[in-house]
Amino acid sequence: MRIRKAIVTAAGPGQDALPLHLLVDRDGVEKTAIEMIIEEIDSAGIDSIGVIVNPGSQAAYKEAAGKYHDRLTFIEQVQVGAGYGQAILSGRDFAAGEPFLHMVGDHLCFSKTPKRCAMQLCEVASKQGCMVSAVQATRESLLPEFGTIGGVRLQDLERVIEVKQVIEKPTPTQAEQELTIAGFRSGTYLCFFGMHVLMPSIFQRLEEVISKSTGPVPLTLGLQAALRRERYLGYEIDGYRYNLGVKYGLLQCQLALGLSGVDRDRILTQLIDLLSIHR
Repeated sequence: MRIRKAIVTAAGPGQDALPLHLLVDRDGVEKTAIEMIIEEIDSAGIDSIGVIVNPGSQAAYKEAAGKYHDRLTFIEQVQVGAGYGQAILSGRDFAAGEPFLHMVGDHLCFSKTPKRCAMQLCEVASKQGCMVSAVQATRESLLPEFGTIGGVRLQDLERVIEVKQVIEKPTPTQAEQELTIAGFRSGTYLCFFGMHVLMPSIFQRLEEVISKSTGPVPLTLGLQAALRRERYLGYEIDGYRYNLGVKYGLLQCQLALGLSGVDRDRILTQLIDLLSIHR
């Protein structure tokens, strides 16, 4: 299975400006978050990128994308506030019946290996020929921020889980009862990484769920419907994800970039200076 397209969602209420923020990458170069997301997609050999935006946001995104602006196809989510599932559904024509990499615009990810996160995920999906969600071991206190999977580890495939259940932002009690996976310590679960390879069938599943709903529909409801009809895997990415949309999320992401890059010593010195001032 070849993955040639990517869809980035960037129309979430109150979060549509997050991909426009300027950060300093591991090489000490200033870039916007959307530029870093495009570079992540590039690593998987994908050229065609659709970005779901709110009406009137295209100019700001073109400017923030810099030299990559001509690579992007902008798709307006006309039903503003209709939910994450509706945002994905807006990309149906762009996907044109092909499998696609999906990334959320308010997350950045960093690999722990030379192989970037998007490349890791796309390689697994291409080999298995099915829908795969990137996941990361996450402590219980962060469950309110993420969709979470439950399932069974595959013995013949390292870091791969056959998904049996997916719940959007579960409570600790729900997670303990339905999402425990063998091999993880108590209070740790596999939560979404902000990156999926989705099959074109996801659009039909989302359409079915949305037609029965009276409110915003998360992607997880579409994934729940899909796993009953087709193979669905989770892949434990060898890397980290940072959610820009939570309190201090941008700060945490910038610190992670600085501490893992060429300016590490400089950042550590500045942190020590701050701690001495504000002790």
